[in-house]
Amino acid sequence: MAHTPGKYADFEGLREQALALRRAGRSLRQIRDELKIHNNDLLNRLVKGEPPPEWTKRPNAKDDLRARARALRLQGWTYDRIEAELGCSRSSVSLWVRDLPRPERRRSPQEASAIARRGWEAKLRVREEERQHTKQAARRAVGPLSPRELFLVGVSLYWAEGSKDKPYQRRERVAFVNSDPGVIQVYLAWLDLLGVAREHLRFTVMIHENADVAGAESHWAELTGADRSRFNKTTLKKHNPRTARKNTGESYRGCLVIKVLKGADLYRRIEGSWYGIVESAREADQQNRT
Repeated sequence: MAHTPGKYADFEGLREQALALRRAGRSLRQIRDELKIHNNDLLNRLVKGEPPPEWTKRPNAKDDLRARARALRLQGWTYDRIEAELGCSRSSVSLWVRDLPRPERRRSPQEASAIARRGWEAKLRVREEERQHTKQAARRAVGPLSPRELFLVGVSLYWAEGSKDKPYQRRERVAFVNSDPGVIQVYLAWLDLLGVAREHLRFTVMIHENADVAGAESHWAELTGADRSRFNKTTLKKHNPRTARKNTGESYRGCLVIKVLKGADLYRRIEGSWYGIVESAREADQQNRT
């Protein structure tokens, strides 16, 4: 079967040999090796028209998946279940089974709604776990506050929630109001840092008249650790029946006003410190931009 370098000149003779080998069940590789033909284009021309032997035909790997997909669809499986079961794409599942009848609905609307609700509740639980995880990680990252850090926090907190002097109305007084117990605790710690004695503080509870006034007074007295004698008369807010209040329930304790007696000098220090923070922040921003 070996050929000299001029073997390709006898095309018809080579074709007869190639066809004979093909009919004998040889693959293209076997024919190539026997006839010493290493030109693939020529090899294909030599066996053109002669079908390959059955044993050389590779099975389609997706034929089995297609058959299984159709069988599952006939059992009433949804596209999602088939896709998950076979590990194939949804587009492939649709192509294979779209001629088959749609499975009958096996759940009532109430059952489907209950399943959807359980799924949504599970998602909400996961989201809440992620939310709490982020909060706790951030909380641990803060760590202990240095006196300087607490000072800067307190100045910023006061300037956001405290009373401020106006050019048209001189009121150099230190008065702070908030409803968040945590904010009140940070503010009191800041006053302690500044050396403001607790006996120089006066407290006033502000709350809606139809709320638990006595409970609110006890709540703020316990939180601040202040004697009741340092609490002024509670300020009651008139209830407007046309307004739908959202700050209701057992957790509603109104607001607490904290005033520092003879605090004009302290106020000036607070205002000066605040504008010092502003200037430093402005300078840092300019440096970051250049």
